[in-house]
Amino acid sequence: METQALKSMSIDELWNFHEQLVGELSRRIAAEKTRLEDRLRKLGSAPVGKKGGVERRPYPKVHAKYRNPKNPAETWAGRGYKPRWLKAQLRAGKKVDDFLIKRS
Repeated sequence: METQALKSMSIDELWNFHEQLVGELSRRIAAEKTRLEDRLRKLGSAPVGKKGGVERRPYPKVHAKYRNPKNPAETWAGRGYKPRWLKAQLRAGKKVDDFLIKRS
């Protein structure tokens, strides 16, 4: 559509044109998505989860390595951010090895 034709249209006509355009684009996108999903299924690719990503494999449970001596229920596996109780103890001058859980 030419720019002159758009400039000569009223606001209502432009809005109707916009709604038609959005509707047609939505239909085409949905059709293309369906077509691509069918192709993936035919190729036998990995199953696609609800969020569009591939399902992750199950990981083994990580056991705790460190325990808070003041509250034995608080533990840390050594992954991710250090917990607050450990940060406070480290600032007080202790070492991470002081909180290791003894394994037999």
